[in-house]
Amino acid sequence: MNKSHFILVFASCILLLCSCSTKVAKQTVTAEMAMEGVSNYCHREYDWSVAEDNPSIMGVMMEEETDSMYQVVFRSYTGALVNFYVNKVNGETRLEEYVPALDVKSEVGTINLFDYLEQK
Repeated sequence: MNKSHFILVFASCILLLCSCSTKVAKQTVTAEMAMEGVSNYCHREYDWSVAEDNPSIMGVMMEEETDSMYQVVFRSYTGALVNFYVNKVNGETRLEEYVPALDVKSEVGTINLFDYLEQK
């Protein structure tokens, strides 16, 4: 293998690796994905049976949007609110619970939104 052939093969490998990594990095979270993922999470983690007769006592709604995140809120039948702060780039989501009656706010944890999206 001569030097010019080696350089050509090496450059081709670098271009191939760079093009693969940019395709993966460009997957971003849309508002629809944020709503779907949070809704799926809430339906798995919270008891919705109390809302069977009155569905309006619980729900998931889109709130604020910035350049980097979506805020989606789950409202429980107890009056508690769980704020989901979804990172648009990587799907990392921070959960913060707020109980208005007690004026208590607490960090609940984190999830990855992509774990709660349906595979299509």
